[in-house]
Amino acid sequence: MALTKGDDFPIHQTPEPIAYSGTDRNFYDRYFFNGYGAEGELFFAAAMGIYPHLNIIDAAFCVVRDGVQVNLHASRWLMMERMDMQVGPIAVTVLEPLQKLKLTVDSPEHRIKAEIVFEGRSFPIEEPRFIRRNGPRAFMDYTRLTQNGRYSGWIEVDGKRDSVDGFMGTRDRSWGVRPVGARDPQETVPPTAPQFYWVWSPSNFESGSFFFHTNDDAAGEPWNRRAVWAREGANVEGLGEIEDCGIDIEWKSGTRHARSAVVTLREPGTTRKITFEPQYEFFMLGLGYGHPKWGHGVNHGQLAVEREDFKLADIDVRLPHHLHVQALSKVTYEDDKGHKEVGRGVLEQLFLGPHGPSGFTGMLDFAK
Repeated sequence: MALTKGDDFPIHQTPEPIAYSGTDRNFYDRYFFNGYGAEGELFFAAAMGIYPHLNIIDAAFCVVRDGVQVNLHASRWLMMERMDMQVGPIAVTVLEPLQKLKLTVDSPEHRIKAEIVFEGRSFPIEEPRFIRRNGPRAFMDYTRLTQNGRYSGWIEVDGKRDSVDGFMGTRDRSWGVRPVGARDPQETVPPTAPQFYWVWSPSNFESGSFFFHTNDDAAGEPWNRRAVWAREGANVEGLGEIEDCGIDIEWKSGTRHARSAVVTLREPGTTRKITFEPQYEFFMLGLGYGHPKWGHGVNHGQLAVEREDFKLADIDVRLPHHLHVQALSKVTYEDDKGHKEVGRGVLEQLFLGPHGPSGFTGMLDFAK
């Protein structure tokens, strides 16, 4: 039987039941959240991924506090029910589509609990469709919506409860094709060395939200890039896109992580700069990205849940699975009219392989 709960809703886009998503085994459907206060170290992040053709759903919830990143991983068999958005102790509930969602964590065994509600500050932005091929094979083909918002609720880890009332942050939804589950045993031919340059930097200011991302090729040419301002309460017509945009990064010596970064926006008659000053790095493997055990879509059986803690100061940032980070950052907006505003956001970074403007020539050479 392929019929599931989703088939009772008018959301079909092909003659197939909802349980089927085309024919690519790498199709996925994903939720992501992060949150932080106006100041202080406390940071949280969460994600949930559904992989219809692997019949797997997984989720993670992470908290950074007192220099320690705590990660709760969970995975189970999907049983083809894409509408059941709970993985062991972690659940996502859509309260109001495109505006309000709830994240719940209840794992007494691992001493982690949370009840968090996200509410959007403006209408989500739709990022340009991401399509990239390795030779004839589709490496990725997906769409992402991104939305900044405010949080209410609480987080409890090891008996200590922290309020997240007034926190800001970002949530996204992406769906399509990218590598998930077990690695493809047959590589593309002729062999090509991996190359991936990725910056994603949603930021919150009192007056609104700023979004910038870029995927560059090895020569430094962007193949997917966008910058958007979204004023508080803006609807889809009120999202302001800036076409002439770019980023300059100052690197930490011996790493592939940014010491600082400046995004420059140019429009007729004005130039604006948004400066990112990272305070510390959150490691995305806590959400499964590049994790040697808890990678996205990996089969852990009918249900598996595990807690993982590590001290940020002990992380070897040169290891490949530690390259992908979100740096919690002070973000400063300045324009040539003298206006200045200070906010907060993340500078997500994943840099693998050569990138001419950065001086990277090999797979894992580091900044001098």
